[in-house]
Amino acid sequence: MSQIKNQLKLLAVIAAVLIIIEVINLLTANSLNQFGVLPRALPYLPYIFTAPFLHASAGHLMTNLVPLLLFIWLSLQWGNRTFWLTTLTICLIGGIGVWLFGRSAVHIGASGMVYGYFGFLLLAGFRTRRAPYIIISVLVAILYGGMLFGILPTRTFVSFEYHLFGFIGGLIAAWAWVK
Repeated sequence: MSQIKNQLKLLAVIAAVLIIIEVINLLTANSLNQFGVLPRALPYLPYIFTAPFLHASAGHLMTNLVPLLLFIWLSLQWGNRTFWLTTLTICLIGGIGVWLFGRSAVHIGASGMVYGYFGFLLLAGFRTRRAPYIIISVLVAILYGGMLFGILPTRTFVSFEYHLFGFIGGLIAAWAWVK
């Protein structure tokens, strides 16, 4: 039971941090969005670590928040070590992929992380070959499989690049960190 309590505390902290950052961003006319990723601009490379915390609007944050928290909670079922290694892998591969290959625009939002955890969850259950984890992977595939269309360039103001490279980062994390 204490494991679930700790997981819920982590989710509450993540939600609170994202909401507080969004409130500050809204009160400062989105001034924090300058810390997003601008592809191929060297000064913006470190912002691969800040971009997932920034959103264009409260609606943008809310769109990401529920699947982010759900996928984080499901990813935590593989243990803390695997979760943190997965998170770092998604952040690095997603961010560097956007920095190298993204369109010339500032890329922000947690959706790259959402897609990363999604990719992780799709593959990780099958890597373990254990029924409870396979069930998680199958349920995520059935309930959220439509997200795969989000890695395609369908809308001008949506960073499909963050979706794509986050997803790839999640698949790599599942392959690397789940035995």
